[in-house]
Amino acid sequence: MTDAFKNGPLVMHVRLCGDTLIKIPFFVGDDKSRTWVLKLKNDRILLKHDHRHADGSEDKVTQYGGWTTNTGQAGLQIFPADQETVNLLPAAVGNIWWITIDKTHFTYNLRRIGTDRLFTVRFDLSKPIPTPAAPWGWKD
Repeated sequence: MTDAFKNGPLVMHVRLCGDTLIKIPFFVGDDKSRTWVLKLKNDRILLKHDHRHADGSEDKVTQYGGWTTNTGQAGLQIFPADQETVNLLPAAVGNIWWITIDKTHFTYNLRRIGTDRLFTVRFDLSKPIPTPAAPWGWKD
């Protein structure tokens, strides 16, 4: 885990959940800049990382991610980096994200193939927390 992720509690909150769109803000302490966005289209899921500044404006590195390449499983979806991501972040050509979910845990993972980079954050869904304030760029 990088030092940035040691600056307070890690919190995820499913703030929007529809039939074809899910938005999950991910907070690191007081940093409310990150939202995972999942979109369903043609039986595939797109994962994008929406990064914002405190004023709500988009970060220069935002909207990266990728599409599932198959239907996956109910509790496991895998997202290799798409071309938009590679154009934005050439080093991310080997990025693979995956999300797992079961009755008690939600896990977000990133592996950069060909490197030692591995990031995993696991949330215990059996321990509810108070609803957090809106992420940067959202209105309550």
